Amino acid sequence: MTILDTVEHTPMGASALARHLGLSVPTTHRLVAAMVSHGLLRRDARGLHHPGQRLLSSGIASAAAPVLEELRAQTDESAQLWVRRGDHRLCLLSVESHAELRAALPAGTLLPLTDLGSAARVLSGACGPPERADGGRTWAESISERTPGLGSVSAPVVVQGETVAAVCVSAPLARVHAESIGAQVGGAVVAAAERVERAVLPHLWGGSSA
Repeated sequence: MTILDTVEHTPMGASALARHLGLSVPTTHRLVAAMVSHGLLRRDARGLHHPGQRLLSSGIASAAAPVLEELRAQTDESAQLWVRRGDHRLCLLSVESHAELRAALPAGTLLPLTDLGSAARVLSGACGPPERADGGRTWAESISERTPGLGSVSAPVVVQGETVAAVCVSAPLARVHAESIGAQVGGAVVAAAERVERAVLPHLWGGSSA
């Protein structure tokens, strides 16, 4: 908690934290590395540590809620916000399509990053060949990979060059282009991810969206 209180006001590297807090350098490096791996801290390009995205989950969800509602209205399909939790991905927020046949992934769903799916590839950085949407931003697509008959498209929420969440639309392939759901809704998903960036992340981290 002392480390978090410190970097909230003055971002620091691990060695500077050790000197500031009167801890040994090896101990501080171990603590900081563990906190980064669990999302409690993030390390920027200069090696300075800041509060991590895990502490911002409630703020992200609050800001993303109206964006996902708009995305569902625009696509008529289910929309989710996913974040990384170690080697897993967590569905932080979910709004389901009003159609009787729909993709249902409730908030709180926890899936391994090794599982197939567009959100997993976005959060793990393993998207493969990038697909392009409006404005040159990228999205990832999944066709019957994790669940036969379902497809999804996800786009990264990026702040200061770091992917902190993924906005996803999932749908039965019977209602979308089975060959490429991304061609149908990729632009809308990318635009929604950009709105989430503008709504919450730059403000919370005191930076500008990348």
